[in-house]
Amino acid sequence: MNLRAPVNPRTLLTWLGLLFGAGGLVLQFVLSMQLASENGRDFPGFLGHFFAFYTILTNIVLVLIYLSDVLPTPRLSLFQRPLVRGLMAANIALVGLYVYFVLRHLHVLEGLYELADTILHYLCPTLYLLWWLVTQKHGQLRWNQLPLMLLPTLVYFLYILARGVWVQQYPYPVLDVVNLGYGQVSLNALFMGSALALLCAGVITADKLIARGVPRHV
Repeated sequence: MNLRAPVNPRTLLTWLGLLFGAGGLVLQFVLSMQLASENGRDFPGFLGHFFAFYTILTNIVLVLIYLSDVLPTPRLSLFQRPLVRGLMAANIALVGLYVYFVLRHLHVLEGLYELADTILHYLCPTLYLLWWLVTQKHGQLRWNQLPLMLLPTLVYFLYILARGVWVQQYPYPVLDVVNLGYGQVSLNALFMGSALALLCAGVITADKLIARGVPRHV
């Protein structure tokens, strides 16, 4: 009796992540553009605002990671690196946890807005973490790489502060310098950075433990 799965689990998870990630981003883009148009925002201003969200940027990176599996071209080689794939596991986990414990209490979403929110904040993080856990060749992350895993988020934080000086607008309440001041925003960033560091440490630990217990990946 042939008990092999009809579809390779790696292939299935890759395509699910790619399709839901790309679909969620397109849906959120269309909805956000419609809302921006209704509020009189010009298109360049809308683009700057849309791509200021950590959720959007991290989900774009996830799509590129999946694409690097589907289309193993040298142009996507950055997204094939274990370090990049590992740090994104921690980053996308932070996205889901932050939205669940903090942001979901601030707004009530309905219809397509709720669908897009669920896809990008819950479904995509879950799919990626599952994909990373069961399909990757583990044992390649090192503890001395932890600072590098935090670097992209630090760059994002500095960019948001610099952009805020120019447009006086911030994508998240915890980063709103206008209402909170730089001192409180810095404390908020330190707290979020510490949470991300713990998640990165968890990813490195998981990577090492899986490598010891599972000698080969899917």
